[in-house]
Amino acid sequence: MRADAPRAAPIPAASSVGPAGWLQQDTYADKLRRQSLQFTFIYAIRSGMSNVPARPGSARTSALAEDLRLLIGKLKRRLREQGQREDLPPSQVAVLLRLEKDGPATVSSLARSEGMRPQSMSSAISALEAAGLVRGAPDPDDGRQTIMSLTDSCRERLRTGRAARQDWLSRTIAARLSAREQDELAAAVGLLKRLVED
Repeated sequence: MRADAPRAAPIPAASSVGPAGWLQQDTYADKLRRQSLQFTFIYAIRSGMSNVPARPGSARTSALAEDLRLLIGKLKRRLREQGQREDLPPSQVAVLLRLEKDGPATVSSLARSEGMRPQSMSSAISALEAAGLVRGAPDPDDGRQTIMSLTDSCRERLRTGRAARQDWLSRTIAARLSAREQDELAAAVGLLKRLVED
């Protein structure tokens, strides 16, 4: 009797390592179960990501705000240099601008307007008087009060300083920005106005 010819060995199915370290063959049902779990996992991740509420401040907005803040600070310093007021501290400059805007005032009212202590305002006024930028006159309604006002030389200094800053900024814009870029700057100024509107 002729011996049977050897049959080809069956192609092994995908295998996995069992709990005891032995190789186990995956059945078709096992493959379907793993694919089902994978699809479920992917769907859960995507659904969770789509349901996360967007944060009110994005990273782009935060970076833009920081760039704008730093740029405005640098521009203010450059303008201050052009205005020749770098020898005065900001608190004294604020007093001069307050007197220019609102007119003569007492030391106590200036302190309230600028949010300063009366003693600190008195020190600032004394320094400005010594520099010939402000002068005091008795209050006709209350002799105990002194009304402070700008001197003529201070008004001229403010006027020339403001003109110098305006001239520097105008020349810088004309020299460094093309006509198209100046149009873009004008549009940006309109947006900045919206940021500070009440």
